[in-house]
Amino acid sequence: MLALACAAVLLVALPEEDDREGDAACRPRTVASTAAADGPTGEFARYGDDMTRTDDWTGGDGTHSVRLPDGRVLWLFSDTFLGQVHAPPNPAGQPHAWRDTNTPMVRNSAVVMSRSGALRRTLAAPLFPDPAPQQWRWPVAARVEPRTPGGDEQVVRVLLWNRMASQGPWIYGVPVATEVATLSLPDLRVEGITKVSDQQSVGDPGKRVLYGTTTADDEDWTYVFGGTDAQATSRPSSDAYVARVPHGSLGDGSAWEYWDGEEWGQDVTPRAVLGDGRRKGVGSAFTVVRDDGTYVLFTMAAGTEGLTTVTSYWSCSPTGPWHGPAKAFEAALPEDSAPRQDTAAYNPQAHPALEGDKAGDGRVVLSYDVNWLDATPATAQANVTRNVSLYRPRFVSLRLAAAR
Repeated sequence: MLALACAAVLLVALPEEDDREGDAACRPRTVASTAAADGPTGEFARYGDDMTRTDDWTGGDGTHSVRLPDGRVLWLFSDTFLGQVHAPPNPAGQPHAWRDTNTPMVRNSAVVMSRSGALRRTLAAPLFPDPAPQQWRWPVAARVEPRTPGGDEQVVRVLLWNRMASQGPWIYGVPVATEVATLSLPDLRVEGITKVSDQQSVGDPGKRVLYGTTTADDEDWTYVFGGTDAQATSRPSSDAYVARVPHGSLGDGSAWEYWDGEEWGQDVTPRAVLGDGRRKGVGSAFTVVRDDGTYVLFTMAAGTEGLTTVTSYWSCSPTGPWHGPAKAFEAALPEDSAPRQDTAAYNPQAHPALEGDKAGDGRVVLSYDVNWLDATPATAQANVTRNVSLYRPRFVSLRLAAAR
C-alpha cells in the first residue's frame, strides 16, 4: 500500500493534439483546490472510539466504498481491528486512545453507513472467509450492478485480492488471484465467490497482476484497473493494467477482456498501460476517477517519496497514454502521532458515495490510510494499538479543473 497526501495544487502539461483520441470533452485536468474533509474523518473516529461495543470496527486499512440503491453506503476494509478502545492516557502515559495488545484482527470487514452519513453497524467479520490455510482475501473495489446483463435485479459485486503468506520481501503476502464476491440486496449476504484471474502460473510474483484496486464506467463497460507489486529492492514503482467487463458480468470470468497494448481480448497477454519502472508508475493501490471525458488517476509517488506524497496522471482513455506524473502534495497525519519517519500514508481511494449532489462538478472525495512504518508487522501492530488514530482512514476533498 502506498502514499496519499492532501494539500497543494497539481500541475499538468498540456497534451499533444493526437492524444485527445477524438474526445472533445477530454482536457488536461489539475487539482484547483484541496481541503480536509473533516466530516467522514470524524465519523470514523467517533464510531471507532465508541466503547459500548466489543465486536465492531475500531480501525482498518484498504478503504473502499459503494453506495447501495437504498441510499446506504457499504464500507469495505482489509486488515481490521475489532474489540474495544480505551480512553487516554495509554499504558505509556501518552494522550492517545488505545487498544489492548491482544485485540482481535481480521483480514477483512464491512461497515454500513446510514443515508444520513452515520456509521451504524459492522457486519459479522471476516465477511469473506479465508480460501485456504495461510491465504486470505482483501476486498477492493465494489459496484452495484445487475445480477445478469440487462436484468432488473441488482446485487453488489466486490472484487477480492487473494494473497498467500510468505516471507520478505513479500511481507504482505504473495499475489494469488483476483476473485469476485456477490452480495445480495438489501441484506448484504455473501452468496458466492468466483475466481476470475488466477495468477499462480506466473512464476515471478512481481509480475502477477491483481485487478480491482479501482473501477470506472462508460456506457457499455466497467473498466477494472489493477497492478503488479513492485519491490523496493528492484523497482521504485509498480505497473498499472486494465481489463473491461460488460455491465452485469463482473462475476463471470469468461466475460473479462484484457488490454494487450493494441486491442482487447480474452486470450491475450495483458500489457501495462502505465509504468516505466522508474519515475512513472503506481502503487499496489491506486484510484481512477472520471471528470467529463478525462480519466484522472491518483497514486503514491515513485520511490521513497511514495511513503508521504501522492501524484496524479490524466488520460483520454483507460488504456492511455497517461500524462504525468503531476506535482505531488503531502499527506496530513494524525497530530502528535509519531515522528514522520515512522508513519506513512497510503492507498488513495475515491469515494463518489460522499460527493452527494455535488457529484459531476469536478469535486472528488479521497481517503487515504495511515500506518506505522516498520518492516516487522508485530512492531507496527504494537504501535497502532497504542494510538488508535494511526490505523483509520482520513479524507480530503479535491476540486478538479482544466489545466491552463
